[in-house]
Amino acid sequence: MRRKDKEIPSRREIDAIIHGCDVCRLAMAVENEPYIVPVSFGYDGAALFFHTAQSGKKIEFLESNNRVCFEFERNVTLQASPDAACKWTFAFESVIGSGRVSELIDPVEKARGLDQIMLHYSGRQWELDAPLLARTRVWQLLIDSLTGKRAEEKAG
Repeated sequence: MRRKDKEIPSRREIDAIIHGCDVCRLAMAVENEPYIVPVSFGYDGAALFFHTAQSGKKIEFLESNNRVCFEFERNVTLQASPDAACKWTFAFESVIGSGRVSELIDPVEKARGLDQIMLHYSGRQWELDAPLLARTRVWQLLIDSLTGKRAEEKAG
């Protein structure tokens, strides 16, 4: 990271940022074409989980290249300068990472992935029925790297 003064070295703080977000942006690429989508997600500390429909562009990209990047941000606040346009900035916390995605096929693993997603948003575990599992594709993103960055709000 270029700006070491903004780096968040603590994994505990990075995890707190992820747990405090509602959306994960998932970036994919096939050959020379990039693609980014917002996804709902679950997080267990080692992997992210998300679900998809049975087909679509996101699946085409994942099946062609399972290496992805992802991004989270929270506490974003515009920091305006009354005197200079080039001094406008943002206060924020963000996490950027990369990893490899694989589809969960086993019904027990699919249920665990969906349960991680529901746990993230509802704070509790759910009993998931077989027809729901059968018609939902569930994916696991094993995290290879994570970096956190914070820009503090400026007094003013």
